[in-house]
Amino acid sequence: MTRPHRVRLPGPGDPPRRGHLPFADAPGVSDPIEVGSRLLTRGGRPWFPVSGEFHYSRYPAGEWEEELLKMKAGGVTVVAAYVIWIHHEETEGRVRFDGDRDLRRFAELCARHGLDFVPRIGPWVHAEVRGGGLPDWVLARTDAPRTDDPAYLAPIRTWYAAIAEQLRGLGRADGGPIVAIQIENELYDQPDHLLTLKRMAQEAGLSAPLWTSTAWGGVRLPPDELLPLYGGYPEAFWTEADGGWPDTCRTHYFFTHQRDDEGIGADLRPTTVRGGDPEVLSTRFPWATCELGGGMAVAYHRRPRVEAADVGALALTKIGCGSVWQGYYMFHGGTNPTGDLTPLQESHATGYPNDLPRLTYDFQAPLGEHGQYRPSYDELRLQHLLLADFGELIAPMDSVLPERRPTGRDDRETLRWAVRADDRSGFLFVNNHQPHEPLPDRPDTTFEVDFPGDGPVLSLPSAPVTIPRGAYFCWPLRLEVAGLRLDWATAQPLCTVDDGRGRTILVLAATDGIAPELALDLRTVTTVSAPSDADVTTAGERALVTALCPGTDALVEVDTTDGRRVGLLVLDAATARGAYRGPAWGAERLILSADGGVVFDAHADEVRVHSAAREPSFAVLPAPERAPVAAGAMVKEAVDGVFVRYTLVAGEDGRRGSGGRDGALPVTLVRPPGEAPPVTTGVLGRASVPAEEYFDTAAAEYTVALPDDPPPGTLLRLHWTGDVARAYVGDRLVADQFFSDRVWDIGLDRLPAGVLRLRVLPLAAGAPVYVPGRAGGAPIPAEVLRAECTTVRTWPLRPG
Repeated sequence: MTRPHRVRLPGPGDPPRRGHLPFADAPGVSDPIEVGSRLLTRGGRPWFPVSGEFHYSRYPAGEWEEELLKMKAGGVTVVAAYVIWIHHEETEGRVRFDGDRDLRRFAELCARHGLDFVPRIGPWVHAEVRGGGLPDWVLARTDAPRTDDPAYLAPIRTWYAAIAEQLRGLGRADGGPIVAIQIENELYDQPDHLLTLKRMAQEAGLSAPLWTSTAWGGVRLPPDELLPLYGGYPEAFWTEADGGWPDTCRTHYFFTHQRDDEGIGADLRPTTVRGGDPEVLSTRFPWATCELGGGMAVAYHRRPRVEAADVGALALTKIGCGSVWQGYYMFHGGTNPTGDLTPLQESHATGYPNDLPRLTYDFQAPLGEHGQYRPSYDELRLQHLLLADFGELIAPMDSVLPERRPTGRDDRETLRWAVRADDRSGFLFVNNHQPHEPLPDRPDTTFEVDFPGDGPVLSLPSAPVTIPRGAYFCWPLRLEVAGLRLDWATAQPLCTVDDGRGRTILVLAATDGIAPELALDLRTVTTVSAPSDADVTTAGERALVTALCPGTDALVEVDTTDGRRVGLLVLDAATARGAYRGPAWGAERLILSADGGVVFDAHADEVRVHSAAREPSFAVLPAPERAPVAAGAMVKEAVDGVFVRYTLVAGEDGRRGSGGRDGALPVTLVRPPGEAPPVTTGVLGRASVPAEEYFDTAAAEYTVALPDDPPPGTLLRLHWTGDVARAYVGDRLVADQFFSDRVWDIGLDRLPAGVLRLRVLPLAAGAPVYVPGRAGGAPIPAEVLRAECTTVRTWPLRPG
């Protein structure tokens, strides 16, 4: 047996510094936001925000509200959005805030649904946009963009004034949602310019309690003027095609206290530190993030594929490292608008090192380009449920690394773990997953956590366990729940819920391959009742619950010494991934949905289920007094452990639930492919997208027979191979994709009427392009293998 993994927690140190930074909230607000040296507070209490990037100008305005509710149901509390100048003022003087560019309406929708808002106002934002978001006419006026050149600052002053007018009355002083404003992006060596931009924004009338800046790349910031925000991605499109998995990405799967990332955007700046002092930033500011990779874009020369576990493991590891603000880029994908004058994507033609697709900005995000739910959404939602209930505890806790730590980025043998704790309780974080280079099983694993003081060392579990390859999780240590002290659990806390009978239930998620175990402090317990298949033993001052089979009936009931009742419910891992919590039919409820997503719309007094299943079902705790009512469907009710499960069955003429439109679609080859285009290169010698002429001469052409009048939520799913694919209706380009061995989704309800034509180019042998699964530079034929249609229907559920 190997020796236990051990960490000794330090005793209380110096308290976090407060009041040393000049950030101030609006006078008189009921919940003032403050920044200390280690954490953020709101209304005097620790605040652990979760932000997600969603670019309103890359998504249909008519669908914003439902997508924001999806983000909220996924645990996002703050919506961040670049305000992309070239999207609003491609032509000088023609400033557009209409339709999909309606910044004010987007911010108001955030406020309507209790979401905070962070406009990232640039003016340079990058965002894989032409000119980094700077309109061509601005760049034509200056030889020194992103500096204090007066010719550059003059149009910015007008642009900031336009933004301020759009956001007038939406600041905190007026009860609005704007909690922070980001200045510029990824500018690492111009602190004076950053300060100039902040002052210009303030003069224009913009205000927020927090002013932020991205802080990677050895950033130099104007002292104490901007809150530094960090990032980290599981993969990168901006590195070389043959460079392999970047070391800077590998770093994010280790527990460290290093905040900076020299890799983000390294194709646009030197990779050496530029003079910033990370020690100063880390002692004066808390560890907050704005760009944890929710996915990754694909460039022509490099097309990384990001899996759900890659996103989930990175995010959980950052919490264990000490993050007090989880910020994701992107949380929601989108589509580039069609420019009036030019295409609007980053490309070699505009001097960038990378060619990006003309239209798609899906980013493999948790919510996709067409609002698709991705498995990464479920992985992150589990963590956000934890933060919603316990973030206030976690935020002030220090991150402590163990005695035995990995020796370097290539160490795959040493367990990766950390503890966040204070002198009373904590959370143990383990990550045994990383992309590309799987980590092995960890047999015979136990932990010892030595809290300060004279008490015994906390040793767990009761017997050694094997941590499976690919596992990542958080376990509670000495967690207080409604008068019960849970010494430990080998399951991850999700949330608490009132069962409607005077009992608080702590819901936990089991980890596949690790038996759940609950250790209860008997000094807080009078009785323990467990399912018949579980074992309850006592030793000293602890009751141990083992042999518990996780599921919807795996409820351990406890009466506490102070007269309260507590339940501990351990869900299996698969069921837990379908857990949502929110206000539903007059109460806060936990909903389990394996068949699709759930949103909570308090204004409509409605819960909506988004599902492609013919008869979706979901389980509710506590169950409402009467079953909810679904328009056009019958609701069947059944007991499911401690939940009540509802199944939606559409009537014969019900407008929802009919699956007749779904299934395979006819695909016709109109023209076979020609020879693959020769490789050309652009900036940094990277492969460029083939010239337009090749789509006419070398591309295979197909037509797809689409259903007539597809209902909202209908996706065309294309299984294909090749290099670059483009979809047209008539001569209009409506969608595009670089092949990365993923299914290509196209939202049919966004297409104009007409025949859908696909043009697909083959990839030549030896082309210097990284494609997942491509071995030895093999050619990739241009072929549409099959097409299918699937509809994600919306089922509104009102009180019964």
